[in-house]
Amino acid sequence: MSTPQLDAASAPHGRIGLGTASALYVAAVLGSGVLVLPGLAADAAGPASVLAVGAVLLLSIPLAGTFAALAARYPDAGGVATFVRLAFGATAARAAGYWFFFGVSFGVPVVATLGGEYLVSALGLDRSFVPAIGFAFVLVPLALNVFGLRVSGRVQLVFSALLVVVVLGVVASSVPSARVAHFTPFLPHGWAGVGVAISLFVWAFAGWEAVTHIAGEFRSPRRTIPLATAIAVAVVGLAYLALQFATVGVLGATATSSAVPLIDLVAVTLPGFGPIVVAVIAAVVVIGVQNAYVPAFANLGASLGRDGDLPRWFARGAEAGAVPRRALALFAVLALVYTTAYFLFRLDLQTFILIQTSSLVAVYALGMVAAVKLLRIGSVGWVMAVISMVLTSGLLVLAGWHLVVPALLTLVALAVALIRRFRHRAR
Repeated sequence: MSTPQLDAASAPHGRIGLGTASALYVAAVLGSGVLVLPGLAADAAGPASVLAVGAVLLLSIPLAGTFAALAARYPDAGGVATFVRLAFGATAARAAGYWFFFGVSFGVPVVATLGGEYLVSALGLDRSFVPAIGFAFVLVPLALNVFGLRVSGRVQLVFSALLVVVVLGVVASSVPSARVAHFTPFLPHGWAGVGVAISLFVWAFAGWEAVTHIAGEFRSPRRTIPLATAIAVAVVGLAYLALQFATVGVLGATATSSAVPLIDLVAVTLPGFGPIVVAVIAAVVVIGVQNAYVPAFANLGASLGRDGDLPRWFARGAEAGAVPRRALALFAVLALVYTTAYFLFRLDLQTFILIQTSSLVAVYALGMVAAVKLLRIGSVGWVMAVISMVLTSGLLVLAGWHLVVPALLTLVALAVALIRRFRHRAR
């Protein structure tokens, strides 16, 4: 079995600089949540949804810092699974890898659907076009990543720039129309509603773990990763706080029933051409989000093959600088199966979001425990890991029954361990 690269000091130098690294972080974290989460959070918590944004932002600071410390020290395609393997062994790492590869990928049809909803709404098309557009949003990033991060990373710079421009433009144009009356009553659904909104916004601030899978592609990981993380925390936090304030202040009660709140915000101040412009850029943004996550899934799949947690055939491309096309093909099949099931059976969007976020929370929780063991006691990274470990335990409680998916994947990981042990004894 190949062993993962254990330390950045001996890792091969990648080709991704600070600009592209920051773009990947911003796209992975800010992502498609800007298209739908402000409305969903307003529905769950009303004006108090602004508090939910602030709470998850505070959580994300030590969380992002911990992942940055781990990725800078142990840049490997396995990401969190590698950290867990170093701390607790193969079975725990297998579970973490399965949670991300099979659980977090529930978010693929969510992102695709959001892009489809925005386009049909802006262009006045029938909603029957949403599945076809959604599949296009799945296929294009997969095609881009066949050529590797050298191509998809450059494209990501454009996508992330457009994403930030969209958010800033929408907020700047709509905030003058905000009304104080829309912030009362502030807690229409009580603190329980704020808890639901926090669970939803885990989607918004997720992504720190995704870039750990491509940390080996960065130039000078110990310098690039912390700087890119800091840039992304500032950009994402300010963007979501401003966007949630604008959504509640401008749309008021109508924000809770909107499938496309970003378009509705622009329609208030830029009627006519505004929604179309936002919808077109939102489509580019959706491709950008998928483009940031696809290499993470592909690299993880290759590392799972390398470490024996998936068939060895998928291991090719796990090393830094290579393109894991076999694992990319596996992820493509998985993404298309999830997307087909979502559209075919007309499943609930929020359920898919919560399954994805619960899988992420499970990854985060185990990753933070691993960080406490791996990082030097008393260091800044270790302190952030301890704080994050406590906070993510609260997110596990909020995830509730949606943790059934990572629980089932854990049983699969245990079954694989038993099968491998049986085969080893038989030999």
